[in-house]
Amino acid sequence: MNSPFSPSFLTQPDDTLGDLCLANAQLVLPDRVITGSVTIEGGVITEIKEGDHIPTGAMNCQGDLVLPGLVELHTDNVERHMEPRPEVDWPHLPALIAHDAELASTGITTVFDAMRVGSIHSGKGRYVDYARTLANEMLAARAQGFFKISHFLHLRAEICSETLLEELAAFGPADRVGIVSLMDHTPGQRQFRDMTALKTYVSKKRGMNDAEFAEHVENLLRLQKRFGAKHESGAVTEAGRLGAVLASHDDTTSAHVATSARNGVGFAEFPTTVEAAEACRAHGIAVMMGAPNLIRGGSHSGNVAAEELAKADLLDIVSSDYVPSALLLSAFRLASIWNDLPRAVATVTRNPAKAAHLKDRGALAKGSRGDVLRVRMAGELPLLKGVWSQGNKVG
Repeated sequence: MNSPFSPSFLTQPDDTLGDLCLANAQLVLPDRVITGSVTIEGGVITEIKEGDHIPTGAMNCQGDLVLPGLVELHTDNVERHMEPRPEVDWPHLPALIAHDAELASTGITTVFDAMRVGSIHSGKGRYVDYARTLANEMLAARAQGFFKISHFLHLRAEICSETLLEELAAFGPADRVGIVSLMDHTPGQRQFRDMTALKTYVSKKRGMNDAEFAEHVENLLRLQKRFGAKHESGAVTEAGRLGAVLASHDDTTSAHVATSARNGVGFAEFPTTVEAAEACRAHGIAVMMGAPNLIRGGSHSGNVAAEELAKADLLDIVSSDYVPSALLLSAFRLASIWNDLPRAVATVTRNPAKAAHLKDRGALAKGSRGDVLRVRMAGELPLLKGVWSQGNKVG
């Protein structure tokens, strides 16, 4: 059986690998920006050459930026396509194809699609088991060549649930599960320390009245008390069985981060405080924040601002979270904060690829996948002029 990250497993099936040369471009390399050309043959970068020479047959980029394709570790976007409005179910295959096309159009060439595992069958705030079925549909669509970009699975392991371990057990090493994140949405802590913010969020999403919300909170507290410790340790074990990177979610205190470190967490999704981000840095855990937080100037849940962490040198990775187009914007927002474009671009390319243990992408380098973007600046706004996945134009 193939390892999830073996070369044969990483290659998109049934694709014709592309040949391409982008010349007279500003190439964003890992440590600098140069004028030059990048050549892709058979879907792989074969040459990076400095200078403004335009070889025969090359695309003249007219001084536009060329950077690696974006790598997205956590996006709820597929769920948005599956349920475009509350309680409205959309056919899965068209939803998956639309999701894939949307990501390609925003410059994302590798995505870890987030799927919740851990259902709640009791109380008002019910969640049903959908991840295994959706994963099957996604893997089948990929095998048939329906996708433009590279897809992996990100299993969001909800500790505060009834059936987490049974749902995780349904996945195996061949399912392209690259990430398992430990989610604990117990009310009154982590993301939802502010119960007013939680009530607003749940009321809008699930249409709960005051009594139903109170019942929902009590049910979640009961579930956490009954299953929390068992589910957390079990999810850590399952991540190891699947060969997946382990991530934490919404760490708030240094104690949370210490637990994450003991669990073997590789990166922290959306720490909610400076304290947690500093503790992550001390433990060697990469910090990921949401692009919408960065672009909007703050968290919609009242937690720490991504810009604050960026200015404190506590930000390593950016995720589009719930706005795919925000990922490219965030890189250029960080470039203006840090005055360092290669460092900023790394937060959406090289750093997430490294965190996910993907060694074949995330940088303009010889031997890397031919996932590249052409970007033209309109003032401070980056405009995508082309997206290529393994040398094939997809956006």
